[in-house]
Amino acid sequence: MFPIIPANSVTADTANDEGIFGYGTSPHTAITNLVSNAGVVATDTVGVGTARGSLAACEYGGDKGIFGFGAYSENPYQSMTNLVSNTGVVSSDVAGVGTGRNGLAACSYGDDKGIFGFGYSGSYTAVTNLVSNAGVVATDTVGVGTPRERILAACEYGEDKGIFGFGYGGSYTAVTNLVSNAGVVASDQAATTGTARGYLAACSYGDDKGIFGFGYNDSYIWSATNLVSNAGVVSSDVAGVGQTRLSLAATQYGGDKGIFGFGAIYPFTAITNLVSNTGVVASDQATETGTVRQALSACSFN
Repeated sequence: MFPIIPANSVTADTANDEGIFGYGTSPHTAITNLVSNAGVVATDTVGVGTARGSLAACEYGGDKGIFGFGAYSENPYQSMTNLVSNTGVVSSDVAGVGTGRNGLAACSYGDDKGIFGFGYSGSYTAVTNLVSNAGVVATDTVGVGTPRERILAACEYGEDKGIFGFGYGGSYTAVTNLVSNAGVVASDQAATTGTARGYLAACSYGDDKGIFGFGYNDSYIWSATNLVSNAGVVSSDVAGVGQTRLSLAATQYGGDKGIFGFGAIYPFTAITNLVSNTGVVASDQATETGTVRQALSACSFN
């Protein structure tokens, strides 16, 4: 006998199984690389949309993704977006909404929506743009928190909330800003933990936690990481594993794991490092796949 399911019941949301790295500078490109549910990075997929770097990406709709904003040499302040289907297919450009900028970050929130935030548009900004569960980007929301760019990072935590962290706004910082499950950005959390830096990446892991990793602060290139608890608390530095580098990207995969990939150690690289469901970063994967590049972005889907 089949169980009776009430009409207004909601099935539990499942974390996404696959990921995608896309775009970047090597020089500017729109190529993408899919990540399997085992953390294996695929060879290049021909690029779709405007080639650019210093953009951001996040999940939306429960099983899809979106790349947005960024820069290329002729126009450093873009606002166009490119949707990613639940099979990892990237769409052509969607006309931009909101302040064109680069060096921003993005993350999901509220189970099925996303948010782009911060960046540089000729000056540092903290404006945000919400993404609906249909992938529609909203006009600017007045910024909250320290305006900053230089590829700060963001990720989901607590299953339905987000966090922006680190970056540069005249000096490098480790401040963070929490995002509620309604997409409201909170004021700065005191920067009490973690090395101030930019050009880092972040992703979720373990269903309800997050991790910031790698980066640069004018003195050192880092491989250190900072774990984010399911309450949005950022840990002090965890000793780095893998090749130090900057301007890389990260995404969730396999439902509860993560992967950092690509970046610059001068020259550029396609190195990847897997993150376990307990937040442990593995050493460099032996095989590099895909075009070496920096200033790319990544998100999960499916």
